[in-house]
Formats: sequence, C-alpha cells, structure tokens
Amino acid sequence: MNALETRTRAAKAAGRKLLVPYVTGGVTRNWTDLLRAAVDAGADAIEIGLPFSDPILDGPVVQESSHRALLRGVTTRQILDEVTRLALPVPLIAFTYANLVLHGGADRFCAALADAGVDGLIVPDLPVDEMEPVSTAAAGSRVDLALLASPATTPQRLHEIATRSRGFVYAVSVMAPTGEQSTVGAAGEQVVRSLREATDLPLVLGFGISGPQQAAEAAGYADGVAVGSALMRRVLNGAQAAELGVFLTQLRTALDETGR
Repeated sequence: MNALETRTRAAKAAGRKLLVPYVTGGVTRNWTDLLRAAVDAGADAIEIGLPFSDPILDGPVVQESSHRALLRGVTTRQILDEVTRLALPVPLIAFTYANLVLHGGADRFCAALADAGVDGLIVPDLPVDEMEPVSTAAAGSRVDLALLASPATTPQRLHEIATRSRGFVYAVSVMAPTGEQSTVGAAGEQVVRSLREATDLPLVLGFGISGPQQAAEAAGYADGVAVGSALMRRVLNGAQAAELGVFLTQLRTALDETGR
C-alpha cells in the first residue's frame, strides 16, 4: 500500500475517525501556515486544491478561494515547490480537475506530485470509465487516486468506484457543488452504506460539513469527514492559521467523541 492508504487504513483499524481538511493552494501569501495548523489540530491527511479557472464542482466559497489564488499569479508548479519544502507528517492529497492533470500528460503530472511529496490525488470531474490514463500514471508514481461517489451514482458504477479507488473513497453527501449545509442529510448516509457493501476502504464523507455537529453526525456512519468550504470561508474572511486551528480542533474533538 502507498502512504495515503496505509495511513487511512491504520486509522480505521484503530477506530480513529479521519479528519481531512481542504486548503486552496496559494489562497494567501502564507497559505502553508494553514497546513501546519491543520496538522497541529489533528488532521489525518490534507487536501490541497490546485487552482483552476473553471472549477465546475466547487461552490462559491471554494471558487472564490481559487480565484484569489489565480489573481496572485499562483501556479501549480509554485504550489508544489512550496509543498516540497514542508515535509509535513501527514499525507497530502492534490485536489484538481482533469484538464490540469491531462494538459501536459498524466504521467508527468503524477510524477510531479510524487516528487513534491504528495501522496494522493482527487479529480472530481474524471469519470470512472475514462480514468485509465490517470489511474495508471498515479499507480506508477505511487500516488493514490481517490474516487468520488454521489447519491446519483448507479449501483454498478458505485461498485466499480469502490473497487478502483485508492487511499479512501470520497462519498459526496449532496447532489450539489461544494458548500456548507445545516445538516448532512440522509443521501450521504445511503451512499456510505452502499459503499460499505463493496469495499473495506475507509469512507470519507464530504460536501456540507460545516461544523462539529455535522462532523459528529457524519462520523456516526462514515470513517471520517472532508471539510473545505467551512475552512475557506474563514480564510476569505481574514482568519489566520491560529483561528483555523481552533476550528479544526473543535472538529477533531467531535470526531474523537463519536469514535469512542
């Protein structure tokens, strides 16, 4: 197993609920401080959004964070160069879109991730029946390609996603772009329970986790949560690393209490 899946499976075996925060690369000048704060708050892995000009699955908050990074002139190469110097003790996961992955060739892209110490990749607009070039490139670079399953995923497709995903399976709670929700909802739970029948990989629920209450609710049936919009909203509103760390610590506490 690669580093990401080794970490997630070990957490699951130990009964630890996974906390996977998302940070848009380059969103602020000192954005890497946000990654360190996430580690200190108990993150098990961190998604790093690689800014893209047409992020179709991202809600307004994450879109704005990507837009701000692009306005700052941030590039994927710059983000990876900064990540290379961090040597963080948790797996890092690149979150981006298929055009960016395939533009210069999936092999080259995945090799660059591996060289930067990135252990995983999420490409939300990559259909499972078109993933072969990316999955082959990722496997060749020892990068875990984690796939998404949504409430609209058919049973046959869901089974294929469950068996072909690496690191974990990303269960989407709602049929909508990323964003905060007041409740997690039953659709996400059904996705997780269906995936549970097809794989023993850890199942991480995302899209809509806005605070400790939603995190605890999701952790009642999922193996962890991914949190993006709730974090980026705070950053866009001026929150610094310390404030983000406080919020993530609250999520960590809620997850730990659920896992007992």
